[in-house]
Amino acid sequence: MSKTRNLSDDAKTHTNRGFAKLNLRDYRGAVADYSRAIELDPENAAAYGSRGRAKYRLGDYDGAVADATRAIALTPDFAVNYLYRGFAKYELDDCEGAIADYGRAIELEPENAGNYGSRGRAKYELGDYEGAVADYDRTIELNPDNPDYVDAYYYRGDAKYELGDYEDAKADYSRVIKLKPDNPDYADAYYYRGDANYELGNYHGAIADYSRVIELKPDNPDYADAYNNRGDAKSKLGDYYGVIADFDRAIELNPNYAEAYNNRGDAKSVLGDERGAREDRARAVKLDPWFKAR
Repeated sequence: MSKTRNLSDDAKTHTNRGFAKLNLRDYRGAVADYSRAIELDPENAAAYGSRGRAKYRLGDYDGAVADATRAIALTPDFAVNYLYRGFAKYELDDCEGAIADYGRAIELEPENAGNYGSRGRAKYELGDYEGAVADYDRTIELNPDNPDYVDAYYYRGDAKYELGDYEDAKADYSRVIKLKPDNPDYADAYYYRGDANYELGNYHGAIADYSRVIELKPDNPDYADAYNNRGDAKSKLGDYYGVIADFDRAIELNPNYAEAYNNRGDAKSVLGDERGAREDRARAVKLDPWFKAR
């Protein structure tokens, strides 16, 4: 009897130490302690569930799914295990499986806003934009002004954009900007609001948004699109000299940017530089034969 109690106490010690390491982001150390706890107590649901979360943080998504599945078998009504199994399935491109797990987490914790947001993201990836909007609506309804849920506005904007609802998409991106003003991590909110403005024919607004992206991420090659799209918007307003400067910068940041070469070629043609236009268009076709078929 004493030996059994000591083994149980030992398992609890390792489990608790695992919790501490997990909170300190020592995920490998946490996995080691949870593994020892499981060796001592193979029915330790908390150790399986928490080890799964640590494995998820380490990028071991298959291991995370296996541990969460074992934890669920032992304690089927603990929502966080479904949530993290859903996270891991999402990373493994099993969006349908992730949606099922998020759904079960929602059944168990219907007031947890994050569960809806996670399911919304998986629905978005499957092209269920209306379903994604509905889930993000619920996330926002539960936490309308919580900056921790700013991504719900951002991703709802993406889904609305895909549905062609540019006005509402613009409103969501504006909400992100209000919650995270001047935050370079949310520069994409300006970028996609610029896209929405462009689709709505508000070219001045699009130019202003792309310009703000450029201010926040001036030399980031990932944002060559901001220069290209700003140039495209300027062309709608007849500013062809400004257009060429933007396409030049897009190409500096991404020398293999076929669309920027093609667009610069179009602008040069309007300005009477046919030789430069031919060179740019030829370069665009070389980089992407799709432009030859236009």
